[in-house]
Amino acid sequence: MFDFSGKVVLITGAAGGIGQGLCDAFLGWNATVLALDRDGDALARMDTRLKTVAVDLTDLTATKAAIDGLMALSGPVDILVNNAGAAAATSLATLKPEDWTHDLAINLSAAYHCVEAVKAAMFARKAGVIINIGTVNAGLAIGHPAYSAAKAGLISYTKALAVEYGPLGIRANLVAPGTVKTQAWADRAAKKPEVFDDLKKWYPLRDFADPKDIANAVAFLSSDLARMITGVVLPVDAGLTAGNPVLAAELTLERF
Repeated sequence: MFDFSGKVVLITGAAGGIGQGLCDAFLGWNATVLALDRDGDALARMDTRLKTVAVDLTDLTATKAAIDGLMALSGPVDILVNNAGAAAATSLATLKPEDWTHDLAINLSAAYHCVEAVKAAMFARKAGVIINIGTVNAGLAIGHPAYSAAKAGLISYTKALAVEYGPLGIRANLVAPGTVKTQAWADRAAKKPEVFDDLKKWYPLRDFADPKDIANAVAFLSSDLARMITGVVLPVDAGLTAGNPVLAAELTLERF
């Protein structure tokens, strides 16, 4: 479907469900893939073709050192995919100050740290692609408030990157997944087997993305097919943010 031969792709949060999907996809598309995650043991179990480093992305100095080391071996990064993310508290009622600080650090500041590490090389070549992985939660109050606030900030940061770095040949876009079939959701389904059936009524496509769907969207925005696309937010959410069929049915007394 895509060919990224000769391209160096840096993926953060590489050991998570979406991260592993991104790594596998870009390896399949012939890219050199640099994989960052804080879980070194998980990285060690991944595809041996990956060039991996365990690092805490909330630490700017450590992040820059890790990325500099990888680029010394593989060359400058052509495509940065800021995928790292996590959510500490599910509601304001359970949110603690340390949860707020944590979620902003990993979901927003970490992306800034990675851009700071790769931007000089992109400026020098007047070329580069930055893809930030956000979430539909950024525009909807559906739980995880600190995570959602951080991802909303990531949208604003993405647009700033697009506007200010566009003249330097750099494109920046954001992919916003809805529910994705990762291990986290498999764990929920183990606790409540009907969870997916219960959720389907909210999604117009009556289905959910898997990590490959996210990788395909990232690949498109990273490719020359999208050379005139920058500063956009692309939902990959089975239509969740397009509208609410349950509410529409109750408002109109029609079947949706």
